Amino acid sequence: MADKALYVLAGYDDKTEAYLSGIQDKLYSLGFSGFHTKNIPMHITLGSFPCDKEEELKKLVRKTAYEVSAFDVTVNHVGIFGGAQVLFAAPDVSHDLLSLKERFGDSTNWTAHTTFLIDAPEVIYKALPHVMEDFSTFGGKITSLHLYEFFPTRHILAVNLKDSQTKSNPMDKR
Repeated sequence: MADKALYVLAGYDDKTEAYLSGIQDKLYSLGFSGFHTKNIPMHITLGSFPCDKEEELKKLVRKTAYEVSAFDVTVNHVGIFGGAQVLFAAPDVSHDLLSLKERFGDSTNWTAHTTFLIDAPEVIYKALPHVMEDFSTFGGKITSLHLYEFFPTRHILAVNLKDSQTKSNPMDKR
């Protein structure tokens, strides 16, 4: 299948996951369903790769998790892009986040974000006020890496970053 590819995802700590997925679940409960992949963790995509790189990527993901410590992120923004078809939350880009991204490819034209909904622009515009009712700046942590294959969805690997049990982010206001 031509659309098949491997993706490396940065995963959040449990509290951040619950907060972000709670906002997304609210959208689902209001009837917004979207075209995005369901039943995967909230995440920041770090890169996409051809399927023939699976073994190489498993090694790189494990090596990165061994070498990189969990780190704080401050999620400050809600935005829309992709021709107004993607509604997302975005962290402030930090050295830690850029360094992690660079392990999986160039960060030129990369926007760190966590998708809430992919749909037609008119649906995104209707969903935005519901996200804003619940969203405020908060601190979280990047604590894990995932390797997935899409489409169909296949979870290949999940590993915790080094020191992923460190204390919470002082910016956390949830």
